[in-house]
Amino acid sequence: MSEEKRFSAANNEQEKSYLVPLALLTLLFLMWGFITSMNDILIPHFQNVFQLSHLQAMLIQFCFFGAYFIISVIYFFSSIRQGDLISKIGYKKGIIFGLIIMAVGCVLFYPAAEFKLYSLFLSALFILASGMTLLQIAANPYVALLGTPKNAAGRLNLTQAVNSFGTTVGPVIGAYFIFSPVSDLLHVDVKSVQMPYLTLAAILGALAVIFVFSKLPKVTETTSIAKGLGAIKYRHLVLGAICIFMYVGGEVTIGSTLIRFLNLENIAGFSEKEASMFLSFYWGGLMVGRFFGAIALSDMKNNTIRSVAFGVIVVVAFVSVYFLIGERTSFIWLGLVVFNLVAFIAGGYKPNRTLGLFAGIVILLIVTALLAQGEVAMWAILSIGLFNSIMWSNIFTLAIDGLGKYTSQGSSVLIMAILGAAVVPLLQGLAADFLGIHMSFIVPLFCYIYVLYYGFYGYKIKKSD
Repeated sequence: MSEEKRFSAANNEQEKSYLVPLALLTLLFLMWGFITSMNDILIPHFQNVFQLSHLQAMLIQFCFFGAYFIISVIYFFSSIRQGDLISKIGYKKGIIFGLIIMAVGCVLFYPAAEFKLYSLFLSALFILASGMTLLQIAANPYVALLGTPKNAAGRLNLTQAVNSFGTTVGPVIGAYFIFSPVSDLLHVDVKSVQMPYLTLAAILGALAVIFVFSKLPKVTETTSIAKGLGAIKYRHLVLGAICIFMYVGGEVTIGSTLIRFLNLENIAGFSEKEASMFLSFYWGGLMVGRFFGAIALSDMKNNTIRSVAFGVIVVVAFVSVYFLIGERTSFIWLGLVVFNLVAFIAGGYKPNRTLGLFAGIVILLIVTALLAQGEVAMWAILSIGLFNSIMWSNIFTLAIDGLGKYTSQGSSVLIMAILGAAVVPLLQGLAADFLGIHMSFIVPLFCYIYVLYYGFYGYKIKKSD
């Protein structure tokens, strides 16, 4: 056997040895997608239980995503002084530690419901999200390292798609267990959250045990974090961090407000449980769009194969809704999915142009929802998920382009910008208290105007003095 064939065979064997670890890591992406979308169920539920204003209810997202910012900042500055902490303790230990903290946060939902303390719920969400932040810091680079570098983007795209599947089914399953037990009562019982979150704690604990006894490959990251704050000299990175802040803020605040929006009589008049089913179209659109994005923005040379792959996604998206929801809804959904695909093609498969075009479409959808009522307004907002799909990956890729030795540091800066998911929902909650839920969508409108600017101009590389 030639040296080249031996090398290829060895690579194939190594790839096979990574299959089980990658499967376990994919479960983590599924879990944190599921848990994150559960917040959209908690917001209207806790509003009913504790008689909260819209601003007070949005503290759920503030505490949850605020944890991302605080833990990322602590990790960022610790890494600058002491090196990459996860690399030192190992990816496996980092994942186990993150899972345990998440499980503790879920367990705290039980006493919070027993004593009916909203403040304890917020503390539990902060702890839960802190564990999730550590998990993401460890799991994302680990997925990239488990295999050949040229396939790293493909592995991350797959795990992100599975993450989107978790955000899609989360509202449906959460609504069934949280809203159903009290649907026939005159009052709402906060204890309906106990069993779902204790179940999540058990699953997270079981995953931690599985990782303890799993033989995961020991891999090392050769990239070191540069000292100082050289990354912020790059204008496109700083503008990219602001863009991440705006994008995640817009995406999360729309998802957080959707159930209350669909409750409105002039929009759909749905109950919380019915609205939760349609919330899945918003997060499901993110999943469909990410599959389109993985194909559209890949290095695929054969246009026939690309077209067939697009067609398969369209058919699966249509058939799934047809059998689960009904004929009329499935055809509306089909039209929106095809529109999303046409927009991808119009973007010319270029990250910056696709980002700017999608932001422009989202702006038009929000304006339509602000001016219209009924089904037109409803589907305008629900279809935003399709166009949110590639924004995170495209902004992230454009923002770290050309950073060289500051790439790791720049990535940390972008992760901190997830703070937008904590701040923007508060602003929309405040707007909803004064202007009403319908008109409060003017807040994410301004977020996407900035994304439009970054996609067409702000991404250009210019280094500041």
